[in-house]
Amino acid sequence: MKALIQRVKNAKLSVDGKTVSEIAKGLVVFYCVDIGDEESRIDYYAKKIANMRIFDRDGKMDLSVLDVGGEVLLVSQFTLAGRCERGNRPDFILAEKPERANDFYIKLGKALEAFGVKVKYGVFGADMLIEQANDGPVSIIL
Repeated sequence: MKALIQRVKNAKLSVDGKTVSEIAKGLVVFYCVDIGDEESRIDYYAKKIANMRIFDRDGKMDLSVLDVGGEVLLVSQFTLAGRCERGNRPDFILAEKPERANDFYIKLGKALEAFGVKVKYGVFGADMLIEQANDGPVSIIL
């Protein structure tokens, strides 16, 4: 399981030229499920994402997405499982099968919502266009 968390001023996700989701200040979370990941880790990830203090207060990273009233744009991203050890084309054999990965993706979103985070979703398995204004930039790999 992997999450690439990016602090943004705003973000917009489109599929086939149509806007699906938009957020103002918050986090874009690219989420990947690897083969063998345990469902019990979902709550851990949700708690970390909800409470991660990466927003500024008095020049220090001290506030969470909850503290700033921000939103999360949750995006399924199997390519985070990519490996490039051999050749120049990545392989994705460590990525979980789509059905199970989608189940985890939905459960992570619900777990974030249970912590009080306002969540907007991408479209699982779709070819998405994401426009985001990175803030900082701040990018954390969990």
